[in-house]
Amino acid sequence: MNDTEQTIISRRALLAGAAFAGVIGSVIAATPAAVVAEEGGMVTGPAPDLGQLPRERIELVPPPFVHAHEQVATGGPKVLEFTLTIEEKALVLDDYGTTVQAMTFNGSVPGPLMVVHQDDYVELTLINPDTNMLQHNIDFHAATGALGGGAISLVNPGEQVTFRFRATRTGVFVYHCAPGGPMIPWHVVSGMNGAIMVLPRDGLKDGAGKPLKYDRVYYIGEQDFYIPRDESGEFKTYESAGDGYEDMLQVMKTLTPTHEVFNGAVGALTGENALQAKVSETVLFVHSQANRDTRPHLIGGHGDYVWASGKFRNPPEVDQETWLIPGGAAGAALYTFLQPGIYAYVNHNLIEAVELGATAHVQVEGEWDDDLMTVISPQGPIG
Repeated sequence: MNDTEQTIISRRALLAGAAFAGVIGSVIAATPAAVVAEEGGMVTGPAPDLGQLPRERIELVPPPFVHAHEQVATGGPKVLEFTLTIEEKALVLDDYGTTVQAMTFNGSVPGPLMVVHQDDYVELTLINPDTNMLQHNIDFHAATGALGGGAISLVNPGEQVTFRFRATRTGVFVYHCAPGGPMIPWHVVSGMNGAIMVLPRDGLKDGAGKPLKYDRVYYIGEQDFYIPRDESGEFKTYESAGDGYEDMLQVMKTLTPTHEVFNGAVGALTGENALQAKVSETVLFVHSQANRDTRPHLIGGHGDYVWASGKFRNPPEVDQETWLIPGGAAGAALYTFLQPGIYAYVNHNLIEAVELGATAHVQVEGEWDDDLMTVISPQGPIG
């Protein structure tokens, strides 16, 4: 065994051991009798017989796009099969070439948005390829018990796990990696988070019970990054995810991000990557922030219906200019576009939007309505 191999193995053992001891071990010790240990792992007790339920394998797509789904469920509950593959990879964050050794679900920051209906069963296979260095798991805020699945989904490089939960509550919810101790925030701010949307079986409703529909849905995952600098003030680069841990932890403790971005990088949703819509189309914006509070605002538009806390049993607020999504949560907003042009969707902490990168654009096609806005007298000399 050469020195490089020994270093990798030692680092892997250190991080895995710290993660497991930090949280997961104590959870196993306190697990109810329905969950038992077997050969060092965890298996559940007798599972419900779901053999009569239809099954559907879902092919996830990278954000901001969302896989095909029904807005109103047809038939009864289903078992929906998802697969997430963990990728530790370098991502470029800005036009200056700043990189981060990111940890991702399916290679994107955020991970894909999953869509199910209330009382469907989410059956997830989580794969940690042996090309990765670190131990990972997944915590669904939509799930009940076992740290949202975190206590039964811990996988080392070269392992995979499959588990299932029933989606009992409607809304949009964050999911993220949570392997224990300081590994939790480090993995989250390295990009390892996403969202799941649990729709009511009869679809979205306004406060009076009237059905609400959308023509398009976009998923915006807001991410805070904490990139260390060297002695000259330049951002550092690292060869692997594990190498920057100690440096990054020090920056994280300042609670001051170096980058605050949508969908993994400055400009990921602007210019040629702008979101698309047409006049009269209704767009559902799903927005998550797994770590910090955020204030979504659509410049030139509004939130016609807003679930700022992301939970569809609550009546939506209407006619919102800006809404607050707390860290560790996801929200949703519906807006019907009335004018063509460029709209800026931002975190309305404008320092974070303009200076750190939390901005998206929506390019809307259609005919201009002078009744909504018009120029009376163009720019010219005073007088």
